[in-house]
Amino acid sequence: MAMVAQHHREGETINTHLDSGKYVRYTAEQVEALERVYSECPKPSSLRRQQLIRECPILCNIESKQIKVWFQNRRCREKQRNESTRLQSVNRKLSAMNKLLMEENDRLQKQVSQLVCENGYMRQHLQTASVPTTDASSESAATTPQHSLRDANNPAGLLSIAEETLAEFLSKATGTAVDWVQMPGMKPGPDSVGIFSISQRRGGVAARACGLVSLIPSKIAEILKDRPSWFRDCRSQEIFTIFPAGNGGTIELLHTQTYAPTTLAPARDFWTLRYTTSLENGSLVHLKVCETSLSGTGAGPSAAAASQFIRAEMLPSGYLIRPCEDGGSIMHIVDHLNLQAWSVPEVLRPLYESSKVVAQKMTISALRYVRQIAQETSGEVVYGLGRQPAVLRTFTQRLSRGFNDAINGFNDDGWSILNCDGAEDVVVATNSAKNLTTASVLCVKASMLLQNVPPAVLIRFLREHRSEWADFNVDAYAAMSLKSRACSYPKMRPTRFTGTQIIMPLGQTIEHEEMLEVVRLEGHSLTHEDAFSSRDVHLLQMCSGVDENSVGACSELIFAPIDEMFPDDAPLLPSGFRIIPLDSKSGDSRDLLASHKTLDLTSSLEVGPTASHGAENAGSSYNARSVLTIAFQFQFESNLHDNVATMARQYVRSVISSVQRVATAIYPSGLSPTAGPKVSPVSPEAQTLAHWICQSFSFHMGTELLRSESTGGGSVLKTLWHHQDAILCCSMKALPVFVFANQAGLDMLETTLVSLQDIALDKIFDDSGRKALFLEFAKIMQEGFACLPGGICTSTMGRHVSYEQAIAWKVFVEEESSSVHCLALSFVNWSFI
Repeated sequence: MAMVAQHHREGETINTHLDSGKYVRYTAEQVEALERVYSECPKPSSLRRQQLIRECPILCNIESKQIKVWFQNRRCREKQRNESTRLQSVNRKLSAMNKLLMEENDRLQKQVSQLVCENGYMRQHLQTASVPTTDASSESAATTPQHSLRDANNPAGLLSIAEETLAEFLSKATGTAVDWVQMPGMKPGPDSVGIFSISQRRGGVAARACGLVSLIPSKIAEILKDRPSWFRDCRSQEIFTIFPAGNGGTIELLHTQTYAPTTLAPARDFWTLRYTTSLENGSLVHLKVCETSLSGTGAGPSAAAASQFIRAEMLPSGYLIRPCEDGGSIMHIVDHLNLQAWSVPEVLRPLYESSKVVAQKMTISALRYVRQIAQETSGEVVYGLGRQPAVLRTFTQRLSRGFNDAINGFNDDGWSILNCDGAEDVVVATNSAKNLTTASVLCVKASMLLQNVPPAVLIRFLREHRSEWADFNVDAYAAMSLKSRACSYPKMRPTRFTGTQIIMPLGQTIEHEEMLEVVRLEGHSLTHEDAFSSRDVHLLQMCSGVDENSVGACSELIFAPIDEMFPDDAPLLPSGFRIIPLDSKSGDSRDLLASHKTLDLTSSLEVGPTASHGAENAGSSYNARSVLTIAFQFQFESNLHDNVATMARQYVRSVISSVQRVATAIYPSGLSPTAGPKVSPVSPEAQTLAHWICQSFSFHMGTELLRSESTGGGSVLKTLWHHQDAILCCSMKALPVFVFANQAGLDMLETTLVSLQDIALDKIFDDSGRKALFLEFAKIMQEGFACLPGGICTSTMGRHVSYEQAIAWKVFVEEESSSVHCLALSFVNWSFI
């Protein structure tokens, strides 16, 4: 029987029950001394605790076993109190969520009743008469704000508009003014952030959210009213007028500017009235913040900058924040906008006509941000490198804002366009007003349409395989420009990238939809005098939307060079990628997730009908378009303007070419049949090729390539993929190139399956290895195999690799033993020198 703690006070003593059934009586002074020791050293094995006990005279006459039992009981009581506190907190949250669900259920019942009445009325009307002519007017009344004719030039008129806006907002938030439907992909449940719904009717795009947050209403209102802090697309929010209203409320006139997400459409701005008021309900105070557009041009940017904005309309929207009796708040958010979709190219109109996009970018982001602040305030969020959450949050905001500034290139920020290459839509702009260093900034940006490429998969690949698209020397130039403030591009010292990319996480949001990290790229100088000096490049990087199951408006990879000391006020010059889906998926997202977890053969190693089914139907399960926006920024001095502009333009075009190649590799359906026998990472041909490789090896060598015990009950492809020897296959052409490699082969060549097709067979051998291959090539063609002596080959990163023996054999098609599919090679016991 374990030791049982039963503590109770009897006058000045405390009893502790031991295993022997005896009670040990402690005086109040002894208990106080034990509490002091426990508070200073809670760990049981602490030497400091033993020292404190010995130094305390009042504890000297107590046996060590008795003291040990007291500390065990004390720890048990503390755990019980913590667990009780946690359960009480969970119970309060569940009670508040239950109240919210009951209110939502009542609202839905009212909406159903209203729809039933409307349905009956429409049936009766259709049976007795034709469609009435008043429908157009009613639709117009629903889409046109009723206060458009009110006088917005005096306080009385503004107060009348504010009261009407508040009533309409409340009818949307808790009533049936809008036919809300559950947002696709957001399933309510115990782990859900909140309840999200959108409107499918005409009259703008609308989204609604309600959820529970562990903050008081005044703090939530303060956060949400500061729109630039949580809405990444908000460029600025300026309060032009503020005056008091009744019930302690305030009325504000705001001018808000938002960024355009791509280079293909202008930005939006809003001229709105915001009304903040409170309502006492017993001992609780409900906060209401509503906002709506005002008629007329109102305030705005200068005439020169106004041409870069389209005036959008905000229909009655806002926040309803109600405190819970046991702490926390229940909040309702409504966003209802008319983004003037007519002003954008037709291909982009889904972004401006979709309620789901508004929900993802504004409504859900607002609720997530408030929950993030709540958890940071309670200490539940821990970040890396000793950084405070507010500091890291500021870094992500600066990265996003700098990238948006580069994409939009506003004139009032100092941007001016140099030229635009119509062939590739590459835009070059400069800015001499940025206060980063004494140098100016040059930006090269472009937008392109992608077909049938999942944004999350592409962004994840760009993050994990930077060497596939980036030039290390360009990264080194950007880092050197940041450090020295002298952008001496023509005098750069040659540097070689070692191929090592180390990602150090700093923090992530509570739902892991956004990550902040430091990336270290290891480089070494190619000159003898600097052979021992470090050429590492450090990047501050933000990545979001890499999970196919997450609900986000876009997928982003934004980075900026930083100093290795990483100060809090480090200047940032962000560059990166943004991919925004234009159409919805036509297949089940879970099938897509099963098919596109990675960009290597491990995606085909899952054994079972689900995995094979996903691979076979991968080409048809995702049929959507997305727009990719690329922006890269470079510092330069005036005398180097032409050199840096030429370098930047060529670099961005090479990045675009690499991204297109990666996108084609992800979904190779657009490839020509003559492109060669490349095995796609998600194609079922990988399993077949693995069988052909093993059977052909057994036919030629008289022995098995894979041990029988290693393949028992498992996949041949899986066993081949994890084989210790580097196994590669190349095409049988005049210039053989690689078409397949297992994991060891990719590690040896320091490459990926995506770029494997660009590597020629003869390029990996040194002179002696190349001669040995040529001498044995005739034997391979006649006898079907040959054993090559040990030697040295070279990886794609320039590193030397030694191997004891190389075996080459022809891979036959199973059905036709005379038909050669490719040439296979196995490098035995390879290692880097």
